[in-house]
Amino acid sequence: MRTQRQVVDYSLRKRAVLRELLAGRVGTYDVCDASPYLKNAARFHGEPTDERCPICRSENLIHVHYIYGDELKQSAGQARTLAELPVLAMTLREFQVFVVEVCLGCDWNHLVEQYLLGRDGLAEGGSEGDAVVGDVSGTVRRRREAQR
Repeated sequence: MRTQRQVVDYSLRKRAVLRELLAGRVGTYDVCDASPYLKNAARFHGEPTDERCPICRSENLIHVHYIYGDELKQSAGQARTLAELPVLAMTLREFQVFVVEVCLGCDWNHLVEQYLLGRDGLAEGGSEGDAVVGDVSGTVRRRREAQR
């Protein structure tokens, strides 16, 4: 998405958790503790991936996208499909997205990444937003000159 910014990747944290699990310092029940709400969000709003679960290795992981932001009001904290995010990004100034991977087989879940989306990202770049405004105003001027 072109307005995606301030991306935080949690892959190093995931590797550390898996290393702790393999070393026996953490139990499977400590890392495979997905709540029923998270599992339902994965079923109905999740995006299937090609990546196998690192714990059970029998099912593919599902990514769930949770959104948070002041402009969302009552919608804050809801899971959304990946297809809904670009529409929201063009509608709202700024909101945060948290991506959680979930295994429906063994209840593994882990925060994958977080990032900001929204129209404010277009203003930072300057060129994309200005080009659209320039094209629109140029079209309006050309139409006015043609009418004269």
